[in-house]
Amino acid sequence: MTTTLLKRGDGSVYLTVERNRTEGWIHAIWHGRQTLSTIMDGGLTYVDMLREEPCSKLLNDHRNLQGAFTEANDWIEQVWTPLIMGAGLRYFAQVLSSDIFGQLSIENLQLRIGNQLHMHMFDSLEDAQSWLRMQK
Repeated sequence: MTTTLLKRGDGSVYLTVERNRTEGWIHAIWHGRQTLSTIMDGGLTYVDMLREEPCSKLLNDHRNLQGAFTEANDWIEQVWTPLIMGAGLRYFAQVLSSDIFGQLSIENLQLRIGNQLHMHMFDSLEDAQSWLRMQK
């Protein structure tokens, strides 16, 4: 397993990205509040990882995310989604935040890109992992 940590200026980690070769997916674990800049940096990290070593599955984990990120959804829809699909992503398992604003942000994103990727939302990491394992 390969792990990449992305940090804010103060040294705190805002994203942990693990390439899980055994399971065949990238596991992105978001921490705390996000900005457009952190979301763009994190999203482009996934793109680079998939270009280096193609993978069709993303486990996007918001259990530790706080607050809304709706301001990034335009960029995610218009820039990131075409890039990540071009790099081979097909299946997007989203573990929801307990924060209502984070949930509303990802629901808005699903309305925007859910017809382009096989995107499903889950309340638990285990359910998201089970779903990804069934995707071929």
